[in-house]
Amino acid sequence: MSDTAFDPFASAALLTMARQGRMPRPLDLPAALRPCNVAQAYAVQDAVVRERGEIAGWKVGAASPQALPARAALTRDSVAVASTGQAVHLPAAGFAVMGVEAELVYELGADLPERTAPYSPAEVLAAMASVRAAIEVCDTRFAAWAQQGEFSRLADQACHGALMVGSGSANVAAVQPLVQPVSLSVNGTVAVERAAWGNPAGEPLRLLVWLANEGARSLGGLRAGQWVTTGSCTGTVLVAPGTVVVADFPGLGRAELHLV
Repeated sequence: MSDTAFDPFASAALLTMARQGRMPRPLDLPAALRPCNVAQAYAVQDAVVRERGEIAGWKVGAASPQALPARAALTRDSVAVASTGQAVHLPAAGFAVMGVEAELVYELGADLPERTAPYSPAEVLAAMASVRAAIEVCDTRFAAWAQQGEFSRLADQACHGALMVGSGSANVAAVQPLVQPVSLSVNGTVAVERAAWGNPAGEPLRLLVWLANEGARSLGGLRAGQWVTTGSCTGTVLVAPGTVVVADFPGLGRAELHLV
């Protein structure tokens, strides 16, 4: 299928109706509406996001330190920031699937709009106001988890359900992600614990630089006040309604989520 024949808005409308419960969740997008490459997947994702509302953040990740990153824009209705020391409560009924991950999230303190000269790693790091513990809830608008092609999942906001931002540090330059320990607890029991960085993408600064220079361009670049979560440090743990999830990054921050 050529890009000129592909209609991203029709694909986005189907995903939106599935999310809103206005149609049964499909196993995948119909063949004629299924993105066949990264460009088509982002075209669908961008249409979904523009329909959904204001961009509050981004998720970005990669399969390895050498792999091309991928991103999804996150809208205001799916991002929650905890008050100091408090947990966030989210209704479990709003999710088809609840896969929880411990992640590091960066707060933009300055705009990084599109420009001709690429941003340097130092410029991107200087634009970050804080780095915090976070929990992403992975979800799907499809009828089954992880049964679709990679481009369909990317179009579906890369399986994003919700992002919950906890506590952290404003001393961004002092944070050393590659040696940062992390644990993910479910109902008081440690489900995953790592002595050091467990994210396959490696150094998150590479992801932030790619997002500033390439990934965020089609949606207007990065803006102060947005959050960027940089991928799972623990893998995905599927949980049930009524679960309490804690992501702990010792010496840095903590996030607590109640799925009620």
